[in-house]
Amino acid sequence: MVNFFEHLRDNLHFNKFLLDDLLCVEYTCPLTETEIGIWAQCDQVIHVLSGKKSWRTLKGTFEVKKGDTVYVKKGAAFIRQFFDDDFCMLAFFITDNLIRDALKNVSVDWTTHEVSTDFHLLYVTDDQLLDSYFQGILHHFQNKSKPLDALLELKFKELIINMMVTNQNPALTRYFLNIAKSSLPPLNYIMEQNFCYNLSLDEFAKLCHRSLSSFKRDFQESYSMTPGKWLIKKRLERAAVLLKKQTLNVSEVAYESGFKDNSHFSRAFKQKFGMTPLDFRKA
Repeated sequence: MVNFFEHLRDNLHFNKFLLDDLLCVEYTCPLTETEIGIWAQCDQVIHVLSGKKSWRTLKGTFEVKKGDTVYVKKGAAFIRQFFDDDFCMLAFFITDNLIRDALKNVSVDWTTHEVSTDFHLLYVTDDQLLDSYFQGILHHFQNKSKPLDALLELKFKELIINMMVTNQNPALTRYFLNIAKSSLPPLNYIMEQNFCYNLSLDEFAKLCHRSLSSFKRDFQESYSMTPGKWLIKKRLERAAVLLKKQTLNVSEVAYESGFKDNSHFSRAFKQKFGMTPLDFRKA
């Protein structure tokens, strides 16, 4: 899978403003593949300027089109591309530390935001503030004038606060408040939402904002087993469910369950269930 943040950060083809781990990019997608797997270790705000795409996750499939603004949590997804029109967007990659800093001097009533934050992608309600904000960023790109670093950091914080002050995005506000009171992303939630993607342990550790050794230690404390064994277990359980539905072939089931290749999938499946995936489906 492609690390979307690093791909955009390191690719000279895209217009972008970069400040440490903060990235703002004007992105026109080269439409070469129908579907691709991507992941990022930081959250994203995406404002679509033209075209459409869909994000497919364990939470469902979400189509985004021209004029939409969405908030995407750190994690992985399968992105489906449509070839009717060029897809162009503004993308803002924001860190947890930036969210904490932005909220330091913002007064929010916690009791009014007792809402679920169990989302991977959330449609953001646009208003005049956000529309003006995006137009201002586009103006900087069009004039090839990068704001001063201090101003750029303030612009990122302004984006976060703008999405909160309208009171029209309560789940997002609650999510920001949860980040503000925690020092690390919740390992359990990230693993439960991303186990079915073909990420390495190093990538899972980066996704959880931990070193590899800290990730393994925290994982063992949470699940009482190694991450490798847990991932195989979860992926095989998902594969069994998908095989029973009989809507995907065996290769597609392996792909959707996070296995790197069919032979590894078949061996692991037979070891757990005592039969090949195809025999399991027939049975």
